[in-house]
Amino acid sequence: MRQIEGGINAAKGFQAAGVEAGVKYHNRRDMALVYSTAPCVAAGTFTTNVVKAAPVMWDMEVVDKSSFVQAAVVNTGMANSATGRQGMDCCRREAECAGRLLGIPADAVLIASTGVIGVQLPEDRIMKGIEKLAEAKSEGRDAARDAAMAIMTTDTHPKEIAVEMTIGGKTVTLGGMCKGSGMIHPNMCTMLGFLATDARISKEMLQKALREDIVDTFNMVSVDGDTSTNDTLIIMANGLAGNEEIRDEGEDYAVFCEALRFVNTYLARQMAGDGEGATALVEARVVGAGSKEEARILAKSVICSSLTKAAVFGHDANFGRILCALGYSGVKFDPEKVDLYFQAGQERIHIFGDGSAREYSEEDAARILSQPEVVILADMHMGTGEAVAWGCDLSYDYVKINADYRS
Repeated sequence: MRQIEGGINAAKGFQAAGVEAGVKYHNRRDMALVYSTAPCVAAGTFTTNVVKAAPVMWDMEVVDKSSFVQAAVVNTGMANSATGRQGMDCCRREAECAGRLLGIPADAVLIASTGVIGVQLPEDRIMKGIEKLAEAKSEGRDAARDAAMAIMTTDTHPKEIAVEMTIGGKTVTLGGMCKGSGMIHPNMCTMLGFLATDARISKEMLQKALREDIVDTFNMVSVDGDTSTNDTLIIMANGLAGNEEIRDEGEDYAVFCEALRFVNTYLARQMAGDGEGATALVEARVVGAGSKEEARILAKSVICSSLTKAAVFGHDANFGRILCALGYSGVKFDPEKVDLYFQAGQERIHIFGDGSAREYSEEDAARILSQPEVVILADMHMGTGEAVAWGCDLSYDYVKINADYRS
């Protein structure tokens, strides 16, 4: 496997577009299209929030029951959530419009929205946007970047990646893009994300790969502790690479899963580091836990701690906040055996061990905590369980951004 230049349309047969539709924003792209020239098998994971947006319910039905999928239409600015029957009717009309323009069935069109909750979509602008997307769709790097930019809300930069691998003697490509900056919390996949591959793989194995992978990638991200009503992660596979179809957990499946893990980890980290108002990507790494699941719980507890996040923003080596987060996680451990470290790049300092503070320089700790990527390492000395969670620091700007989000 190797990373290549590209994004959502890097794989054979995929096209993309991003256009200005004026849904909410002006003078910026706010609608995107992902389209495959060939029918795709599709898999998805969706928000666990009881309040599910209309496009989430539409996509869950399409992924579960449609014989194939061939396109995804995305808008930003308005979430089409808490919009009742009108919101569902809008999804249907969007799919019918896109299907007519692309020459595919309406139930082969996925719909996604992100933005303000409780506002009906302006259907006239949405439909005109779909017309622009259908006309603008194309292959190539620029089209992929346009689409990645069009799905952004408070994101500060587009998030996209592509990789190549060899499966059954064939070159297989996997590309992806995501958006996510606020209302980000582990409980599904914490974002809008789209993956496209030319691998030949059965629907069952594609769903299995995606479902199992997000446990250690997107589900390990938290920016602010809020799980969105619109969280959606979709993967489409059109089979144009020509490899023998992946139908079981053999060597080919393992190669595909390795590439999927790389792509999803990259996008998850990008999303965490671009949290609203963030100045640093924070990684909570737990080793020596009693089990993998306990390591996940401990790592997420640290990354979700508002006090720990605020301490990182203030470059304050307040390890008590980390110990506190570990302690209320629900995992039983001996505090006298825990070792805590701060790390950035090749520099690491030991801040807690044997039940008390270690001798370290506050200046050195502050320098590490002021870096753009900070690692909090906790060695529990209980077993072999390991896990990593990602988040960001908590700055003044987070409150500023969210205090007037609707305006």
